[in-house]
Amino acid sequence: MTDNELVVDLRGRLIETLNDFWDAVSEPCGLPKWFGRNLDAWSDTIETRGISEVIDSHDILIVHVDKRGLFGGDRREATVLAGIFDGEQNRLFVHGLT
Repeated sequence: MTDNELVVDLRGRLIETLNDFWDAVSEPCGLPKWFGRNLDAWSDTIETRGISEVIDSHDILIVHVDKRGLFGGDRREATVLAGIFDGEQNRLFVHGLT
């Protein structure tokens, strides 16, 4: 890990819905109160930048989640959310529970 990475580790936190995800990333990602809390707003935030000073001050965003709840199956919202992460500048890691 370098100083240019923002790592948001949500493992151990149950995320059942997209609203749970927004709640979980809001503080560590420095999302403003006016953040839209939807997939388009998240895409703009991590791809286009210019919305969160915290995210913008890092070259790479890495989010870790557990494979349960929202990320535990084939839920459309999770698939679309995961697709927003480009795997390079923005990375989502879904960890299986042991």
